[in-house]
Amino acid sequence: MTPGNELLFLALGGSGEIGMNVNLYGTQGKWVMVDCGITFADPGYPGIDVILPDLAFIEERLGDLLGIVLTHGHEDHIGALPYLAADLGVPLYATPFTAGLIRGKLEEEGVADQVRLHVIDREHGRFELGPFSFDYVPLAHSIPEGNALVIGTPYGRIFHTGDWKLDDAPMLGTPSTAEELRAIGDAGVLALVCDSTNVFNEEASGSEGAVRAGLDQAIRGAEGRVLVTTFASNAARLATLADVARDTGRRICVAGRSLDRILKVARSVGYLRDFPETVDFDAAMKLPPREVMIIATGGQGEARAALGRIAFDQHPIKLDAGDLVVFSSKQIPGNEIAIGRIQNALAARGIRMITDRQAHVHVSGHPGRPELEAMYEWIRPEIILPVHGERRHMAEQARFALEQGVPRAIVQENGQMVRLAPDGPAIIGHERAGRLMLDGDVILPADGATMQERRRIASYGQISVALALNASGRLVGEPQVRVQGVPVEEDKDDFLIEAADAAGEAARAAPRELEKLREAVRLAVRRKAVEWTGKKPIVDVLVITL
Repeated sequence: MTPGNELLFLALGGSGEIGMNVNLYGTQGKWVMVDCGITFADPGYPGIDVILPDLAFIEERLGDLLGIVLTHGHEDHIGALPYLAADLGVPLYATPFTAGLIRGKLEEEGVADQVRLHVIDREHGRFELGPFSFDYVPLAHSIPEGNALVIGTPYGRIFHTGDWKLDDAPMLGTPSTAEELRAIGDAGVLALVCDSTNVFNEEASGSEGAVRAGLDQAIRGAEGRVLVTTFASNAARLATLADVARDTGRRICVAGRSLDRILKVARSVGYLRDFPETVDFDAAMKLPPREVMIIATGGQGEARAALGRIAFDQHPIKLDAGDLVVFSSKQIPGNEIAIGRIQNALAARGIRMITDRQAHVHVSGHPGRPELEAMYEWIRPEIILPVHGERRHMAEQARFALEQGVPRAIVQENGQMVRLAPDGPAIIGHERAGRLMLDGDVILPADGATMQERRRIASYGQISVALALNASGRLVGEPQVRVQGVPVEEDKDDFLIEAADAAGEAARAAPRELEKLREAVRLAVRRKAVEWTGKKPIVDVLVITL
């Protein structure tokens, strides 16, 4: 679809899910993209860490795509750029801190010279792309330079919030005031495209400044080493932890490459300049335990992150019984099992833990109901279009906004084309909006043949059968059988003998036609596996002709 004399909205990610945000706006034959993020794979994708958005819709219309505008630097908003931006071939636009994170990602992937990255000034962040204009509007979030966008179009202005919250005492940056946001509303806003993550929270998310007191209290009484784990990108929390380290008389040791990267980028653009000098792993272990605070990645249970390796004693940083681990982050839904695994390992070693359920050691970066209500009052949109949430979050925000006096609402999901104007809002079509997976260095459909095969092998196991035929098509020797993941552990040798016998009998009785012989052997071996185990493993048959 090519947008005509209308204003269209299409989410290719982030609507109906939390993560992988990709939003398209279209008018006068042109499209712009806001954000291009990833999500992290759940156990239903064995062997996969990163899920990417399927951008086939806009890839088929690259001549009409003007650019990608980034609201802030979280992975679910910029994480897909290293893998997709070079092929899209359009310029990127971001404020300095976000641009620094993007540049580092592009360099790591070796595509920095293939992507045009425009750095937009924090103070005067206005630019135009075809029929669109963009103004950056600073909002508080859990990363420097969280921004909303005021998007000017021929059919009215869009206020696209990105991720946001209200914070009277932010640690980094200066968010827009109520007066500044009200002025945007005074000038007229057609649609508010708004973060829905915390819509069920009856209370405001709280200020980053208030976390300092909670962390001080949690850490001050600790006699041993203290490890605090938080999201690496939460530079505001890093600033808070620097203050807490000073308050409690501890030196800081940083464990995690992503933390090092965030500190480097933040300092390069003027943030965290007073972050104390850190000590390395060896120095941290030589300090009296009462004098060290470790800041580590891995609070979501990532096995290869610093905390996971420390928990299983596979890291230069060591923790002992009586030491304290503080989870200064929210448990993301879906990560419960992985986090529980880490916490159980720590508990088994006598290490104490404090989470946000026990003490005030974390605040969210997303708006609760009081903050949403305030934003509606300031912006006064004609339409509310919730994004950044599962269906239940978005439906609740639409209902809540209507209650607060917003005239119209629309709830959409990835792939649903929305006309905002004229005569909107309305869903007018459905477009492809799928998922891709990053499998090693290869990008594949997330539910394609590779993943289907991997799931089947994970569920049923696999048997390999090799047999040799002479020039007349007759079996030579005995078939060789190998099993992986088939539940025949104690009786494996006996099973292999019977499976090989079944393969040999089938090969001798089968027609000489190769494919029919292969299929006869496959079915015979699988029947034997079902007889022994009740499962139907994947059976691969290799035939060698001598």
